[in-house]
Amino acid sequence: MSTFTYPETGATRHGPLPRGYHHLHHRAPVGRGEADLAAAGAAITEWRMHRASGAGVEASARRAEPGGDVRVSLGLGPLRFTAPCEVVWTAYGEEGRTGFAYGTLAGHPERGEECFVVELADDETVWFTVLAFSRPAAWYTRLAGPLVPQVQRWYARRLGRTLRRLVAGGRGVSGGPGHEPPGAP
Repeated sequence: MSTFTYPETGATRHGPLPRGYHHLHHRAPVGRGEADLAAAGAAITEWRMHRASGAGVEASARRAEPGGDVRVSLGLGPLRFTAPCEVVWTAYGEEGRTGFAYGTLAGHPERGEECFVVELADDETVWFTVLAFSRPAAWYTRLAGPLVPQVQRWYARRLGRTLRRLVAGGRGVSGGPGHEPPGAP
């Protein structure tokens, strides 16, 4: 097992988020009903959401499992940043909820934890949530200052749009029952 670069391991599962970090909370609707919840949960936990958003992902397992190593990379060419993480917790089989969190390891440009969860609301809306706490760990993230949280918010919104697209694409050509394409009789 690796050593996390922060002491508050698991805080994204039940909160509250620890003081002394930048907090990120992004929530977006990505579908409706049990089928969309299952599709969104699989896209998140099997790394498809991250990859479809443009991130590189090297994971020690096909899907998120506690203790699994993950290396997420973002950027282009020589401006590619790699972020080593370890899966802290997962939510499989919890009623109406699927997701996971990973925490930072040595070499990550930030210190902290980030979770990606989908939940089914009472009105059948499937909500995607990114919840994170972080602070700079590298000279360049300290130098970037307030720009880093802006980039993190942008990326969380991008993940939400990507997940919505993956869920909609999983409905097939006809869109499935209750999801007729525009202009359908």
